[in-house]
Amino acid sequence: MSTESILIKQHVIDPEICIRCNTCEAICPVGAITHDSLNYVVKADICNSCMDCISPCPTGSIDNWRMMPKAKAYSIEEQLKWDELPAELSAAELAVAGGDTADAATAQDTSGDVDADAASAASVVSTASASGFNSAQFGATIPPWSAAHAYTNLYGPKAAEKSITATVTGNLRVTEVGKQEGQHDYDTHHIVLDFGNLPFPVLEGQSIGIQPPGEDAKGKPHHARQYSIASPRNGERPGHNNVSLTIKRVLEDHDGKPVRGVASNYMCDLNVGDKVQVIGPFGASFLMPNHPKSNIVMICTGTGSAPMRAMTEWRRRLRASGKFEGGKLMLFFGARTPQELPYFGPLNKLPKDFIDIEFAFSREQGKTKRYVQDALRDRAADVAAMLKDSNASFYVCGLKSMEEGVVMALRDIAQNAGLDWDSVGASLKNEGRLHLETY
Repeated sequence: MSTESILIKQHVIDPEICIRCNTCEAICPVGAITHDSLNYVVKADICNSCMDCISPCPTGSIDNWRMMPKAKAYSIEEQLKWDELPAELSAAELAVAGGDTADAATAQDTSGDVDADAASAASVVSTASASGFNSAQFGATIPPWSAAHAYTNLYGPKAAEKSITATVTGNLRVTEVGKQEGQHDYDTHHIVLDFGNLPFPVLEGQSIGIQPPGEDAKGKPHHARQYSIASPRNGERPGHNNVSLTIKRVLEDHDGKPVRGVASNYMCDLNVGDKVQVIGPFGASFLMPNHPKSNIVMICTGTGSAPMRAMTEWRRRLRASGKFEGGKLMLFFGARTPQELPYFGPLNKLPKDFIDIEFAFSREQGKTKRYVQDALRDRAADVAAMLKDSNASFYVCGLKSMEEGVVMALRDIAQNAGLDWDSVGASLKNEGRLHLETY
């Protein structure tokens, strides 16, 4: 059979639904997914249709396929320019494009099938990845067994679907950076959105999409940007139908030149009373456990603190009401300096018997660089006890660059404590107890 006549079921991502959350790229075990400033796309010659990316996708945009002649599969360059998915080829079009009617009629039609060349390429990429250590393989795609039911996709991302209008009721800077002379490279805000009488149920660990106004350089409406919810399930203000977000905008690049992100700049400049278009909520796996004596280990950097703040505040409210029995909280929180760390002041006011906090600062003047993985190793005995406890769940959120170091630290801590990491890692994944949300 000629290469021209071979048909493949090409994996593609719907750009109209995708909220650019990076979940698919982060979890792909073979490095088949990439992106630019516009789209997330799949490399046809590497994807082996393992389906690992399907269930974690919060919108379902990843679950799309096109029958294509192998020699004419959509290239990365083509996919990066898409505003919407191309129409599926008919059987007649496939026969003409493939040059062989018989082959078109007998082409395999299961998403798990892939030709040998693509599988071989995927194997090479997987072997070369991260020096043999793939942290993403240990990330859970299911929530802990006691997590509450999450509602998702109540308001859709497609232009034809309905978004919900929220009103800004608060916008507060939560870092010192931006206030002091000579410190202008980061600006982090705590923004509260109220949904009024319209239903918008959320849980800690979920996210929403914000639709910035205006159009991009191509005259198309801006894509929605995803933000993790920083408030607990009963609202930023208890009993109110509102949520909070932790949003950072970068004001300068490494050369000191001004930069302005479309969505982050828009959000950070909002005033009380302004209206915002919201889609979602999204996410049904990065959820906290709810059973008595369940422990939570939170590891984050920067605005990755948003879901950790939500979980911590929900536990604090439960504790204050006397409705929660036990359960330990540990937080490993990293930033360049204390001034750049969101919520630094409020965190220091939480009771020590409620939450055990380790800060890690990598750019404190006169001090050795310390990252969250270093803080984990410094607390190896306590972390090992959590790894041994089937009631403990681990949550990692922040920059992609931290993920491998954190998971490797957990592996080393487990092994040094006499635990079999392959067994521990598999349990954490299969029981929904190790969640990785990095970007």
